[in-house]
Order: sequence, then C-alpha cells, then structure tokens
Amino acid sequence: MSQIEIAQIIGQIKEEIQIDSNGQGKASIRATARLADVQDSSLRRALLSAALEPSALAKSLIQQGFTPAAMESWSEQGIPDMAVAAIVEYYAFDAGRYCKQQSRLVCKAFNRIGVRAWMQDITGWTKPTTSNETAMTQVQLLAAIAQNLAEQEQRLLEQQQQHTQVLARLKAVEIEQDRFNTPCGHKYSVVGFANLQGLEISVKEASAKGRKASALCRKQNIEIERIHDPRFGRVGLYPESVLIEVFSNDG
Repeated sequence: MSQIEIAQIIGQIKEEIQIDSNGQGKASIRATARLADVQDSSLRRALLSAALEPSALAKSLIQQGFTPAAMESWSEQGIPDMAVAAIVEYYAFDAGRYCKQQSRLVCKAFNRIGVRAWMQDITGWTKPTTSNETAMTQVQLLAAIAQNLAEQEQRLLEQQQQHTQVLARLKAVEIEQDRFNTPCGHKYSVVGFANLQGLEISVKEASAKGRKASALCRKQNIEIERIHDPRFGRVGLYPESVLIEVFSNDG
C-alpha cells in the first residue's frame, strides 16, 4: 500500500465526511472502514453488537470512553472523528492477525496532524485566520508527511542496496586474496586447463596427465581436490603450477 493509493481512497470517501460549525468531524461507517482497510459490514456488526456481545474492537472503544449506546447510533449518525482515530489505531496495532498495513500508514498521518484537522481539511472547512497567518494547510502538511515517508523508504532501500554491493565487493576481495595467498595459484582439471590453453586432448591423454599431476601433488604434499564432472565422473583439480609443469614436460 502506497501513499498514492491512500490518497485515492481519501478522494473516494471525501463526500462521506462532515464537519459541523464547531469544526468537529464525523465519517460514515463505510468511510471509516475504507480508511482502516476492513469490510464495512464487519465494522457495522462490531459496533451494533457492542451492548450484547462486545467485540475486541468494541471493548477497546469502551475503554476509551465510548459507550455501547453511542456505537449503535454511529450507523445512522456517523462516527465521531476521535472514534475514527481510535478504530484506525485498533486495526493498526491491536487487532492481532487482522492488523492492516494501510491502517498503520493512516494512523501515522493522524498522529502527525490530528484526525479532526485532517477531516476539516479534506472537506474544505477553515477556521477564521488573521491576515498575517501563513501556516501550511493540513493537506499540504499531509502531502509533506507522505513525501517524507516515501523519501525515508527510498533512503532505506538505497542503503540496503549499498550494503549488498559492499558485501559483494568484500567477497570478491576475499576470493582474490585467497588466490594470491595460495602459492600454487588457481586450480583446474586437466581438461579444463587444456581448454584454457586452446589445446585438444583425448580422454586417454587426460587420464595420463591426471596421473602425473597427482604424483607431483603427492610429492609436493599438495592436497588434491575432487569434483564431480558429468562426463568423467569425479576428477581432480590441480594447481596451475603443477599443470604447467605436466603439460610442459609432455610437450
């Protein structure tokens, strides 16, 4: 869920939010459900059953001072702005496996500018201001907050990419350092070394050179690494210096 998608939802529910003459806001159950990213039918049931069998959401609202009778009236009269904030916060942090990422994003915006101020702004309600008052509008502030969150996410992504690149460089340095610290240099199979030199070699020749390379390795106390080859089964990997000597002597 992105800030752009949240802005689209806000545009869709704008007509279902009202502000009275005192600046206090109300939202329909549908609008509140859209903000919290839940089904409006589920939210309606949770509010209407508060007096008989209060749901976890209803219990949370009761603890914050909202009565079951008030919750039942919200279906017709709209949900007060403070209750909207409480419902969004519940689905952001307290709903367990039903918590919603969208609710957390909306809750962040509410926490920064206040749900009442947010409702006032998206409905165009303004309070009297002095002629020299040049404060940022709530919509501009909400947009700035969304932009700031997006920039934070982008910076985090860039940092993760840089960290990955640094790890890759360190791995490459370690591999090269390990090769440099190994007196015998890179290791190859007999056939692999021949291909590297542009030489054609038969299976019989490869087997003979492999035996000579193995003998040299044992003589020099060099451990022979074995790998699986789809053509020849298990084959040995020999230091470059050993293979150079074997191929030079046989040349």
